[in-house]
Formats: sequence, structure tokens, C-alpha cells
Amino acid sequence: MNRLSRPLLYLTLSLAAGCSSVSQKPAPVECAPVEIPSCPVCPEVEPQALQCPEPQVIEKIVKVPTPAPVPAKAATAGKLDLPIVGAVEWATLEPGDIRMPARIDTGAATSSVYAEDIELVEKDGKRWVHFSLIDPATKEKVKIEQRLHRKVVIKQSDGEDERRYVVRMWITIGESRSLVDVTLTDRDNLEYPLSIGRNLLVDTLIVDVSRQNPVSKKDSK
Repeated sequence: MNRLSRPLLYLTLSLAAGCSSVSQKPAPVECAPVEIPSCPVCPEVEPQALQCPEPQVIEKIVKVPTPAPVPAKAATAGKLDLPIVGAVEWATLEPGDIRMPARIDTGAATSSVYAEDIELVEKDGKRWVHFSLIDPATKEKVKIEQRLHRKVVIKQSDGEDERRYVVRMWITIGESRSLVDVTLTDRDNLEYPLSIGRNLLVDTLIVDVSRQNPVSKKDSK
């Protein structure tokens, strides 16, 4: 064998060996068809309107606290437990039994009352005073006769002196009844026909000017 034929022999053998080592592609496998179960058919349902429940009324009861009662003002005061009067009270004068509004005047030394027809007379050697008081309830004059107790001199704003008669009368305010000197005045411009001075108030009544008729209100019930 010559040198050229030997390489060809080797090449031929190599090609033959390579062909035998290549694996053959497997034949495709045919699979049987798989049956897929069909979905069940759902029945058609008609849509229904939503119905909300009826609203419920809930009553909320709010309890308002009862205000604390205002404590009643004291009816008496002081060591002697004296009745308390206000700036204005109703008073009853005797004789005559006339009930009239009175101003409580702590600045006045003596009580005074508005009077008309004031006249000084002498009877049996004694001096008497005739005068008339106006009854606020009837607007009529009530004639009264009282012994003259004394005379006082009142200084007027114009500088002139005025003499006034003083008689003794019973004055009742609430449950307090006192016999005191009362000056008769003919001044008709007074706001109240009767003025209660210190000669009645001392050791008898206590004044609270913030009140109105605390004592005489009880009498009117």
C-alpha cells in the first residue's frame, strides 16, 4: 500500500465510526386526546334591589341638673336677734290705724309723717294737736287728735327756721310695735309719707338697705 492510500483508509474508518456514534432522533409519540370536563351552566338569576332596614329612632334623654336652691336670707341678726328690715317697709300708724309705705332713714334722728290741717289747740289747760293723715288705700283724710309732746326747730336749706310739732304715736312694722316721737311735716313733695328714724330703729330693728319690704311682705300674705 502506498503512502497516499493509507491516509485515505484512516479517514474512511473515522467517518464510519462517527456515523455509528450519532444517536438517532426518537420518533414522535402520539398522545391520545384528553377530554376536559365542561363547566356546569349556572342558572341566570335576576338581580334584586337591596332593601335597607327601617331606621330606628333612638331618644336621648338628657337629664338637666336641678339648680341648687338659693339660700333664704336671714330674718333676724345681731346679738339681740332683731328683725331685719329693708330700705322701704309698710308700716301702720295709731291712732287712725293707717297703713302706709315708710322709708327707713338711718340718717334721721326722729321719725316723721306728712300731715295736713295741722293746728295747735288748748283744751283743759293742755295743748293738743289736730291734724289729718292721708290714707293711701282710700285717698281720704283721717282726722287725728294727739297731745303735743314737744316742739322742734328745723333748719331749712334757705336759712329760715321752721318749728314743727312732735306727737307720740304707735308705729307697727311687721311684728314690731313701738310708741315713738313723730314729727308732723306739711311738706307734700316727700317720696314716702312716713320716715322711720333712729328713735324707732335702735335696739328694735336692723336695717339691710339691699332689701325691699322683707318684713311687711309677710304681713301681706
